[in-house]
Amino acid sequence: MKEISVTAIRNAVKDLSIKANRELGQDTLDAFVRYKEKETSPVGRDILDQLIENARIAREEGIPMCQDTGLSVIFVDLGQEVHLTGGDLSQAINDGVRDGYQEGYLRKSTCHPFTRKNIGDNTPAIIHLRLVPGDKVHLWVVPKGGGSENMSRLAMLPPSKGLAGAKELVIQTVKDAGPNPCPPMIVGVGIGGNFEVAPLLAKRALLRQVGERHPDPELAAIEEELLEKINNLGWGPQGLGGRTTALDVHLEMMPCHIASFPVAVNIQCHANRHLEVTF
Repeated sequence: MKEISVTAIRNAVKDLSIKANRELGQDTLDAFVRYKEKETSPVGRDILDQLIENARIAREEGIPMCQDTGLSVIFVDLGQEVHLTGGDLSQAINDGVRDGYQEGYLRKSTCHPFTRKNIGDNTPAIIHLRLVPGDKVHLWVVPKGGGSENMSRLAMLPPSKGLAGAKELVIQTVKDAGPNPCPPMIVGVGIGGNFEVAPLLAKRALLRQVGERHPDPELAAIEEELLEKINNLGWGPQGLGGRTTALDVHLEMMPCHIASFPVAVNIQCHANRHLEVTF
């Protein structure tokens, strides 16, 4: 049994909350450059240049790359041979979020659903805890913006719709979203499970690096096909026209009930913020 202090987790959540909002991942930056080279729209190329410059300024000056610094989504893979010490895990994560958003001068975005009164510290975080084998804790900090999240969708399709129906839902979701999720976007797709699991699969899919294909060749081919079709929609960077509507499509799948066919689409904006750490 390995002992890990929740204080270390609190400190990591704080640091990663700040860093994720200031430093765009190299995988996304590289994708901006790749897509700029093949973007046919002059306006689209200019926007991709501006996104690259925006990321540079944010990193060098230590400021958020976007004014929407996200709702804090935290994924935790907790090894079953780990003994957490020093307090409550959920409290430690929320304390880390509170510390990070305060010390990093990040915008606090959580509010009461009815009154819209701001909570003031960006808590509570959305925490997804998964028990896994081993003696490690793996943590992802994902500040998720509201504009892209609002364009996401879950459908309980009839099984007769099949794969063609799932593809149609993904394309229609992006088409309906238009410029609202601040493209170029990353599209997470979850197929299977049930009502609550399909969206979680879609959101977990966004944790992959841009350009990283699913290890299953069949699913990898579907990702490539959807990416091509999405970029043929013509929305382009920031919805102003062009070939770069999406940087990537990531798909995750699991079995479902014989009477059900859940399909979820979770969209991530160009501020593709997620960082991870292992204890």
